[in-house]
Amino acid sequence: MTLAQSIGDVGKGGLGKLLRYFNLLHQIRKEVKRIKPSLVYITPNSAGVPFYKDFVIVQLVKSLGCRVMVHFHNKGVVTRQDKLVDNFLYKRFFRNTKIILLAKSLYRDIEKYVDERDVYFCSNGIPESLTHHRITDARRLNILFLSNMMRAKGVLTLLLACAKLKSRRLPFHCIFAGAWKDISEADFAIKVNELHLDEDVEAVGPQYGEDKEKYLNLADVFVLPSYNECLPLTIIESMQHGVACISTNVGAIPSVIDEGETGFVIAPGDSDALADKLQWLIEHPEACKAMGKCGYEKYRRNYTLEQFENNFSKILREETSCYTG
Repeated sequence: MTLAQSIGDVGKGGLGKLLRYFNLLHQIRKEVKRIKPSLVYITPNSAGVPFYKDFVIVQLVKSLGCRVMVHFHNKGVVTRQDKLVDNFLYKRFFRNTKIILLAKSLYRDIEKYVDERDVYFCSNGIPESLTHHRITDARRLNILFLSNMMRAKGVLTLLLACAKLKSRRLPFHCIFAGAWKDISEADFAIKVNELHLDEDVEAVGPQYGEDKEKYLNLADVFVLPSYNECLPLTIIESMQHGVACISTNVGAIPSVIDEGETGFVIAPGDSDALADKLQWLIEHPEACKAMGKCGYEKYRRNYTLEQFENNFSKILREETSCYTG
């Protein structure tokens, strides 16, 4: 749930947002009283000020006699549960509430407050790709970073790993595709020049639709050395395109990337390990292709939109049948 009217509004406060929030509460109260649903589905934030706003909404819905199911697409409860106010709010937020998580490995984020019997697990799913025509370049390893240009996403970790590959005289090309955030285009260019990577690294800005598909089809390996994730859709998209993946052991990522089969998992910030894994893929191109193929097969088994819809519908049927039968 967001109160922002534009991308530029995200993260900003102000009287306008406050008024929209109170209007939202009024509209929710009116609609719930009109519809009288047996179950209300909410996708809340898990921590910080966004959680506080969603907490009020959940409590409002409960006060109107409705059962609540919350579907988390983020995490962070465990980072705030030892704070007095947050702990107090979490206890009430999770009371008599059913939960949907993206993976079993994320249960530890809420286990202080929720019995696992009250939790469902439903992985993300994505539609079939617009195009799926692999374009390979046997002369070098084509590396793709596809996310916002942020320190927390591991941009600098990947740049340092690329510098290590260059010092080892290994053939590669790395494309960074994403919107400029706390790393500016100018700062990125300075760092690339400082590491002598001008001919090896390219930043192409945010990519969507067919443009994004083009870069996925060109990639041999997708790299997301992030410090904090839940279950990134970009990993699933890369697997869908038959691309090997390297990411970090945070959130549900280790349950998506099968170590040594569909890619590799490293610790956040470990540019040495990342460089070593990339070097291994350069030296074993057929294994790199095999990982991409295994990733595609796993996508077909677990992460299609049809599978998500079937799992999600099954959860809702089970919950609503308990109170209508």
